[in-house]
Amino acid sequence: MRVAGRRKAVIVFLILGICLVTIAVALNVGWILLNLREVALLVFGVVFFAIIITGLVLNTIFLIREIRRNEQHDAFLNAVTHELKTPIASIRLYLETLQRRDVGEEKRKEFYGVMLADSDRLLHTVEQVLKASSTREKNHLLNITDINLSELLRESVERVKIRYGLNDGVINLSQTDSDIKVRGDADELQTVFTNLLDNAVKYSDKEIKVTLAVKNLNEKFVIVRVKDSGIGMAPAELKRIFKRFYRVSSRQMQKMKGTGLGLFIVRSIIKKHGGRIFAESKGEGTGSTFIVQLPKAANGKS
Repeated sequence: MRVAGRRKAVIVFLILGICLVTIAVALNVGWILLNLREVALLVFGVVFFAIIITGLVLNTIFLIREIRRNEQHDAFLNAVTHELKTPIASIRLYLETLQRRDVGEEKRKEFYGVMLADSDRLLHTVEQVLKASSTREKNHLLNITDINLSELLRESVERVKIRYGLNDGVINLSQTDSDIKVRGDADELQTVFTNLLDNAVKYSDKEIKVTLAVKNLNEKFVIVRVKDSGIGMAPAELKRIFKRFYRVSSRQMQKMKGTGLGLFIVRSIIKKHGGRIFAESKGEGTGSTFIVQLPKAANGKS
């Protein structure tokens, strides 16, 4: 209901802006035709007209942005509420079942497994929100060290495999050099690649197939590519996906639950490390590739 109301408000303000612009143009043109001999008044009128039009355009843009921002905030709150409420309700249900009924040992272990998975999901959501908050702090200090990139990526792969119960070979790590070092915060960069791999698995279509490739770009930078064969996205979405709270509008993406913070966190961390990230996709159903560019350590290999 809120979204529909805000869309109506956008339409009202757009129509109002168009009407005001039309009236202003008509009045200005009429005034010019009636005062061709008054050059000074003509110049003043043109300037005044330009100021009015600029004000109307800026006002309309501001209103539209505010409405969109409020819609994103509402979507974020709804997503976080769902991500918090669902695992809590699930854990509570299993605990009540264990409390009220005599459950066999095998079933009990199954319940414990489900509750642990739900608690991991709950913890992951909380960590995402806290991480998004900390990445916006300008004075947030990083624990900078020289990091073996290959080892960091292997740890990220293992984390995601355990989280989703994946078999060996589902995530393939390809590298041209096993001793490339980057300068950065190990925990922060771990968050980057875990989030990217998590998305690659979560947004895979039928078959999960993820490729992680590492190579030297030049003497100063290294590139990491995270490629999946998932649902992909429209080219118009490629720059927007790194904005805070933004979620791709396609039906397949909307079916997946999330907070819209993962890629925002990823970009913020990489930016702090002096790197870059961008995405590639040929469209829906074609998979996606995320390219991360990071500066190498002073003693990193060329």
